[in-house]
Amino acid sequence: MHENHADTAPTVQQLTFSLAGEEYGVDILSVREIRGWSRVTRIPQAPAHMLGVLNLRGAIVPVLDLRLRFGLEREGYGDGTVMIVVAVAERLFGIVVDAVSDVVDIDPAAIKPVPDMGAIVDTRYLKGLATHVERMVMLLDVEKLMRPEDVETLDAALPDVREVEIAA
Repeated sequence: MHENHADTAPTVQQLTFSLAGEEYGVDILSVREIRGWSRVTRIPQAPAHMLGVLNLRGAIVPVLDLRLRFGLEREGYGDGTVMIVVAVAERLFGIVVDAVSDVVDIDPAAIKPVPDMGAIVDTRYLKGLATHVERMVMLLDVEKLMRPEDVETLDAALPDVREVEIAA
């Protein structure tokens, strides 16, 4: 018999960040580091949201622009641009966001399913919605951001890339 200990349920920690004025959260356990913008090496035939790859201490890390992934307007990259490096199934990849906010504790019981918002937001990249201190936070499903075909495209193209930018 499965007992529900809702009162003692552990919270899930989310690293929150902003993107086009909206608040998103990514599970802190998948976050490896937060870094400033670095130039990336373009990959031939990669989709537009796939900015390229970066050599991060010997690991080749694909970098994707979350704005472009979500079909939003592209922003210029500069000193304020932030890249969150996340791990999915032992693979690292970077997601470019507008700004990192903070780490918040979210009660899993408070996570609501994502309503169908029509064509505005592609909800398949979201795990759920949570309210934190009267702000709505959209919880990102990082595993869905990198589709298997994207990874295959990258793996196929990587041997053709001569020099991969090494992150400082």
